[in-house]
Order: sequence, then structure tokens, then C-alpha cells
Amino acid sequence: MSRRAQSDYSSGQTNQTGLHVQIVSIGGGPAGLYLAILMKKADPAHEIVVYERNKPDDTFGFGVVFSDATLEGFGAADPESQDEIVGHFAHWDDIDIHYGGEVLTSKGHGFSGLSRKTLLQILQRRAMALGVKIHFQRDVADLAEFQGVDLILAADGVNSAIRSRYAEHFKPSVIMRPNRFVWLGTTKPFPAFTFYFKHNDAGLWRVHAYQYEKDHSTFIVETSEAAWKKAGMDEATEDETIAYCEHLFAAELGPHRLIKNRSLWRSFPAIKNERWHHRNIVLMGDALHTAHYSIGSGTKLAMEDAIALADALNSSHSVEAALEAYEVARRPGVDSVQRAAQVSMEWFEETERYFGKLEPTQFAFSMLTRSLRITHSNLKRRDPEFVRRVDTWFAGKAANQSGVNVPADPPPPPMFTPFKLRALVIPNRVVVSPMCQYSAEDGTANDWQLVHLGSRALGGAGLILTEMTDVSADGRISPGCTGMYKPDHVPAWKRVVDFVHANSPAKIGIQLAHAGRKGSTKKLWEGIDQPLDSGNWPLIAASALPYKPGSQTPREMTRADMDRVRDDFVRATTMADQAGFDLIELHCAHGYLLASFLSPLTNRRADEYGGSVENRLRYPLEVFDAIRAVWPAAKPISVRISATDWKDGGNTGDDAVAIARAFKAHGCDIVDVSAGQTVPDDAPVYGRLFQTPFADRVRHEAGIPTMTVGAISSWADVNSILAAGRADLCVLARAHLYDPYWTRHAAYEQGYELPWPPQYVSARSFTPRGA
Repeated sequence: MSRRAQSDYSSGQTNQTGLHVQIVSIGGGPAGLYLAILMKKADPAHEIVVYERNKPDDTFGFGVVFSDATLEGFGAADPESQDEIVGHFAHWDDIDIHYGGEVLTSKGHGFSGLSRKTLLQILQRRAMALGVKIHFQRDVADLAEFQGVDLILAADGVNSAIRSRYAEHFKPSVIMRPNRFVWLGTTKPFPAFTFYFKHNDAGLWRVHAYQYEKDHSTFIVETSEAAWKKAGMDEATEDETIAYCEHLFAAELGPHRLIKNRSLWRSFPAIKNERWHHRNIVLMGDALHTAHYSIGSGTKLAMEDAIALADALNSSHSVEAALEAYEVARRPGVDSVQRAAQVSMEWFEETERYFGKLEPTQFAFSMLTRSLRITHSNLKRRDPEFVRRVDTWFAGKAANQSGVNVPADPPPPPMFTPFKLRALVIPNRVVVSPMCQYSAEDGTANDWQLVHLGSRALGGAGLILTEMTDVSADGRISPGCTGMYKPDHVPAWKRVVDFVHANSPAKIGIQLAHAGRKGSTKKLWEGIDQPLDSGNWPLIAASALPYKPGSQTPREMTRADMDRVRDDFVRATTMADQAGFDLIELHCAHGYLLASFLSPLTNRRADEYGGSVENRLRYPLEVFDAIRAVWPAAKPISVRISATDWKDGGNTGDDAVAIARAFKAHGCDIVDVSAGQTVPDDAPVYGRLFQTPFADRVRHEAGIPTMTVGAISSWADVNSILAAGRADLCVLARAHLYDPYWTRHAAYEQGYELPWPPQYVSARSFTPRGA
């Protein structure tokens, strides 16, 4: 350690309270200062020095914002600084959304703002009072001078030099997002967290504004790169930016002015790191992660990093153990916030998708629930009147769309409104997902399918979809898969259909498919995707590519193969009508035969069926046209697609929109939007409702109704998806395996009653109780 650095420390040792550590923080922002406070508070013997490149009263930006829930955590960690912070707060409960000539207000949200400069000064004073040494105007270029220090905090911000210096160890991901934004201030004291959406000849502009102290507010202006360039902001000075924004928002600002503070147009950097520490260097705050300002969590994350790291240091036997414990404990929470921030950010990046298309009530609800952290249910607890307005609006739309009378006082939850496709009226928006059961004999449905599907119909779902049902024996995944290719299959399926129709208001559809290169394998529980030990049948696919190493290699389909398979789909469609099904779903997802034509990962053909997305669509559309021609005009057809292959070189969201538009043009009524399972080495980004954004995009950009599927487990999520216009139907799989009566139980929990079969009428008076 250099002489200058050495003078700040004595030798490290272990005292009776645990680790006695020497800590250097490179960066004097909230992360470094708050960690210094918490460690000094825990043990004054800790030796802590903070190096900050700026002056003590410098700050860039304007205000910071915290939710009420966040403040409770800070109060428990350090009440002294918390009390001073709260004393400077501007507090509000409302969110105001200015859209379409209306101001839509939602109450009960609980936020507080304060000046970033004030926050830093509070933390600086508290840290120095505890004995922390702070060196201002010190830009640390080399960590060599801190050799021998126990712990170095890399709290040096978004453009972290330490993260860059040790990038091979931290393995950062820094993605510059497409929208442009500028951080401004204003003298207008906003009474609520305020959002403006305004269009001019350059494009759509969004404003995020909130008060952080008396007569001062943050005013963030965001727009697309195209609008930013068209407006000339790519060449604007700070003063020119101020002038442009003051003119654009003159009506909103009134007599108030905008304020600059290094107010340069930027792209938001989405930052993650694969590793959080290297040797004794640990990343914190914006150097470690960012969260989009639309959920106001950057400072919150930094201070919560400090709490977690302090807890780990104070309960570990070594610094290395503490850093490991810190990452294990903290990463799930950070990941959760970043997932919420990601979808919130994407909503603002894609606001053009909704602007002018969603009515004000739905637009406001969509914006409020954009991060998926606020749902229909908890928004109802915060602001029941606003949610009642949303539900009433949604009920009216459902009544008009379906032609069915829907009560408006009180309105039903969105999930219990009807939806019409052609002449088919589905009584509610819950769909039982196709789930392979591998329990048929030579394709024939039996008692298992009767009970499996019949119980879900009695359980209240509006639409029941059969498992993937194959159009030929050699189109099955396994010997246990159901089919629709033998005369015996029609009465077997009709038995199931008749039961559903006779004993419930539910409608029932059949998913027709051909397994392609993923066929001739064992049942799920015997070895998923593993070829049969004996009795394998030849496979066909768009191209002669095995699904995975060890899989059977399919034959590339000839024109004669295409004719045969198309005719198999036509035969199965005719049989499905004879069995009484209400709807057909054509399976063009998950790497099965028709999907293998759609994806460039599985379609390597050099003829007119390969290459461009238009060519790759050619055969699936041929099959669709053939089944549409024989399926009754009054009955709808759904198509399931994989909206992304989750793999470089595969289909993306852009392709999903193009594919959906093509099927719509050929008469498809609704698209069931799934994702992935095209190749075995895909890399899905899992999380709650992880596929819903694809359904949202397809619905709005292709202009076709959608079903969404994937990690939907709560009725609150279903209501949120529907009311926000992200999809028209919600498809649940595992939830229905766990609870066949999922929909009926969801109704009970919301105080809504579904009709009971007469055999179960006595259940109406039953009140379930917990343990």
C-alpha cells in the first residue's frame, strides 16, 4: 500500500465482534457511503475510506424517488440517516397519466422524492460523523496503491473504470437501449408522479416527472431515436434542448421553466455482471447493475446492495466468504428488480405500439401494470375506484364484441367476460393448455382423456384444448400420443366432446399436429426426447437435421410427402368436425413438423420452401388453407407459433409478427403465442409471464387476437393481462394439472360465482377454511 493510502489505516485484525476490515470505496455515491455508514455503525473499529472524484456539493441529475416499502428497509438499517432523509421528502400517493386529452389518476401508490444532492449530503455527514474518511476530488486510476486493504468497493458508477479494468473476471453485459432521454429539472411542483404522452411532427415524446423538493421537480424527456433525430436533438446543445422541450411542453409547464444540469441526450445502459466480485474487489450500485428510471430503482438498488453486503460482512468469518454470501443472498432480488425494470423499459420503448390505439382507460391500466409487479389485484387494493372503472370499461367492450349481455354494476373480473371468435362464444377467458398425456393406444383417446379434459371443463375453464393430437401414426411424438387418423378416433373423441358440452358451458378445441423430427420417442416419464428402444418409425422434416445428438435423422420432405401430410391434416380436420369440436388449433410451434418449416434453424432448404420468411411460410400456409377450406365457416381456427427460437440465427419477434400477419391474411382467427423448443440448445429467458410480451406485440402489430401462455399462475395475472390488452385469452397448463378446478377457485376468491353442474349444486353453500 502506498504511503498516502497507508496513512488512513492501521493493521487489520479480528476483534471480538467479528471481522475487523479495512475498506476502500472507489465512489462516494449512495452505495459506497451507505455501506461505510452501516459498517462503521456495526463496529467503529472498521477502517473505511471513501474516494470521490467530484466535490462534496457536486451532483448530476435532480431528484431520486423511493417507494414507501423501500423506506421501511432503510429505517431498519440506519434510523438516524433515515429520519433526516424523511425530513426532506416530498411525498405523494397519486400517479397522473396525461393521454388522449384526459388525465387519468390512480391513487394509493406511496412514493417520496428528494434532491439527489440532499441525499448525498445527508449520507456524507452521517458517514463522517461515524468516523469514515472521505477524500473528494480524487479520481482513482490504479488500485495498486490499495494493496493490503481487505475490501475494495467498486462503486464508481455506470461507466465504472474498475469494472472495465477487470472485465474478464466480472464478465459484464452492457446493452445500450434504443430510446433517447434527457434528464431535466423544472420549477413546476408536480402533485403526483406524472406522465405525459405527446405527439408532434417528429414523433412521440414521453415525460416522467415528479417533485423532489419544494418548487423543484425532475422532468425526464424520452423518445425514440428516429424522433430524436427528426427533431434535430442529435445535434442540439443543452440550451437548444431546453428551448425545444419548453416549446413542446409549454401547455404542461405553464409559467415554469426547465433547468439543465449536464442535461445531455443519452441512451440507457442496461448493465449486468456474471460475477459480482474478483478477489477482494466487489461491484456495487450502477457499476454492478442498472434498473430503468421508469421504475425509479437505481438509488434503491445501490442502498440495498449496501445493506446486503454489510449483513454478509457482519456475519461471515472472512471477506471471501462474505462476498460469496452477499452475491448468493442479493442476486435473486436484483434479478427480480431488473426483470421488472426490463419490461417497464420495453413498454416505454414501444409506446408507439399503444399510443392512439388503446383507449385512455386501457392505456392507463397498461402503463400502471407494465412492470408486472403491479397487478389487477393489488391495484384494486390501492385504488378500488380506478379498477372498477377499468372493469366496467372492459365489461362493456366484451359485451359489444361477443353480443352477450355482461353486467356492468358490478362488472365481473375481466377473466369472466365472454369472447367471440366467428360464431363461437367462449364463456370466459381461461384456456386449458394442450398438455401431452401419453396415455392413448394407437392414437385412440380413452377414459384418461375423458376425465382429464372433462374435469377441467367442470372446473370452470372457458375453453378446453386437447393435447397435441397427431394426424397420422408416423406423426406422433410417442406411441402414447392421441391421434385423429383412424375411424375409431372419431367416436372416442366425440365421447369427450359430448361430455364437455353436456355438463359445462365450456367449449372444446383440438390441437392438430405432426411431430416431424421430434417423433418416434419415448413417453415423457420414460425418457423425454429419447428414441424408442425398438419399433421406431421413419421421420420427416423440412430438412434432414436430427433434433439433438442421438436423435433419429429425418428425411427432408419431398413434394409427395408434403401432399400426403397436407391431406392427413385435411382428413383429421374433417374428423374433428364429425366429433363435434368447436375449434381447431394448428400446431406450428415448438419445432414440430410445420414449425420446422418456419424456423431458419431447422429449415435449410434450397427450394421455394426455404430461405426468406415468405418462403418458409409457404407450406404451413398451404396446410392452413387446406384445413380452412373443409372446416365449417362458422368455426374458428387458431394457430400456435413459437414467437422466438431463443437462439441466434432463429426466428425473432419481428418474424413472429410477419408469421402472424400471414396467417391472419389466410383466415386465422387467433394466434396462440408460445416460444422456443425449436432446438435443444436454446436459451429461454424464464420468469413470470415470460412469453406474454410476445403475445402483446403480435396482438398489436399484427392486428389479430392472441392467446398467451407461459408461467401464468395467478388469477391476478390473468386479469392484468386481459385488462391491459396484452392478450385476449390466457392459457394455463401446470396450474390446471395442479388444480383441475383452478378457474372455479379463482372465481370464489374474487367473490364471483360460476354456474355449477346440478350434481354439485350443494357446493354453493360450502365455505372452505384453512388449516
